[in-house]
Amino acid sequence: MTEFWLISAPGEKTCQQTWDKLMAATTRTNNLSTNHKFSIPDLKVGTLDVLVGLSDELAKLDSFVESVVKKVAQYMADVLEDSRDKVQENLLANGGTVLSMLLGSLLTRSLADLVKKEDFVLDSEYLITMLVVVPKINYPDWQKTYETLAEMVVPRSSNLLFEDSDSGLFSVTLFRKAIDDFKHKARENKFTVRDFQYNEEEMKADKEEMTRLSTDKKKQFGPLVRWLKVNFSEAFIAWIHIKALRVFVESVLRYGLPVNFQAMLLLPSKKTMKKLREVLNDLYKHLDSSAAAIIDSAMDIPGLNLSQQEYYPYVYYKIDCNLLEFKV
Repeated sequence: MTEFWLISAPGEKTCQQTWDKLMAATTRTNNLSTNHKFSIPDLKVGTLDVLVGLSDELAKLDSFVESVVKKVAQYMADVLEDSRDKVQENLLANGGTVLSMLLGSLLTRSLADLVKKEDFVLDSEYLITMLVVVPKINYPDWQKTYETLAEMVVPRSSNLLFEDSDSGLFSVTLFRKAIDDFKHKARENKFTVRDFQYNEEEMKADKEEMTRLSTDKKKQFGPLVRWLKVNFSEAFIAWIHIKALRVFVESVLRYGLPVNFQAMLLLPSKKTMKKLREVLNDLYKHLDSSAAAIIDSAMDIPGLNLSQQEYYPYVYYKIDCNLLEFKV
């Protein structure tokens, strides 16, 4: 577990440009953080008075639900007593780990249940089928360029196998000797190659192992543990939904209408936090001009909650998953 930074910044001409600027500043030269887009549904804006009121209420609700998540996690650790090495595997959200609930995209999820044998060229000495995650906004670029990303890509070999709300999973066949060059060029074009090889025996063994582990778990843990698991999941999901609402409300209050901002989830390492903060402040310092005078004069402004958390020129909320760690 670790600490995430949930931020938002106003859209440039498109929200994708905002995302690209962040990626360029934080990952392409200095690897300060691992970044993910954070999806927020289209929500009603309402009046300014309603937004200001929501901002205050959501801040209180955020603190309360966070405390519930922390307490339930601690209760789980207390109940398991000497089996604290099993705490993390029981602190699930929506059936998966809390990290997968936060990220939950084609960049991280298992692909075994999304593909079929016929999607791959198998048992070939020269050819290999690779899986590539392409943001939906970049579908046209993928279709235009994938055949030229390396010299030995098989023409018209790409197929869309699966898609979620943000991205699509494409297959593409190429000669094995072109793998490294293809991966490099794909990364330059914002396409992510997943390391995946289709192996029926390994996939079958993995599924059997998951079934066995699931059966063992049911036998080992009683009603109380099940209750804690369910309620931890519900509490954690509610907590992240509240964070999303806070980002939406705060972004509208800060950046105005029409709604145009990009929410982003950053995972910094402890060593890069200070430098990452400096880079973000430099990247978004132009957003601070309207609030600078208010902050300098120590006045308060509804929606900014300056007395309750740190203030930065961009919308910022911390998701501290360290509170879910326990000593074994």
